[in-house]
Amino acid sequence: MRDDRYIRIPGSKTHELPPLLVHSIEHGAPEDVADLDSVMGEAEEMLAATDADNAVVEQRKFDLAVQLANQYRALRSHWQMGDSVLEWIRQCEITFECEEVLKNLLHPDVWPHASRASFVSLLRDKDVPTQGVTLERAVGLRLTFRQPPPIDCFSSQFLFYLNSPVADTAYQTWSHLVPDALVLFPPERFHFEVLSLDN
Repeated sequence: MRDDRYIRIPGSKTHELPPLLVHSIEHGAPEDVADLDSVMGEAEEMLAATDADNAVVEQRKFDLAVQLANQYRALRSHWQMGDSVLEWIRQCEITFECEEVLKNLLHPDVWPHASRASFVSLLRDKDVPTQGVTLERAVGLRLTFRQPPPIDCFSSQFLFYLNSPVADTAYQTWSHLVPDALVLFPPERFHFEVLSLDN
């Protein structure tokens, strides 16, 4: 029995899509020290006034700076995955335009039609490895920022806030640009490779 959420594609051919090229972030990269230096002032502002020993205060400041730098690296990981996914979607759209059977699936004047968010659902349905990155949040961050902003542009509050509500809202807004219910691509009808590109 067929799942009605999936769009009907004529024939039984498995369609080859472009590879998803995922740019990976190096953990422990040389810029990590720069990240810590950039957030040290912000960490100091977060600490409440205390009469604790100077060594204890410095350790707390360092620990907060490490947490902020880790939040920033997580943001960059999500942004890079989102950038990879959006570039892959652009390549898929070109592929769809070139194949007669797929050509009309993305056109709004043909019902039902798939939205760009259908490609994100396809990645999830195909169990694409994401290295711990949430696809929707990744795409949302990439939609929010054209380039990943430098760490010193963030306040601590904004950095913590940004990783969820802002990115999630951006993705939800983007994915609901098509007023009808989301139409999904049947995962068994598409094949693509996922390639990791080291920086």
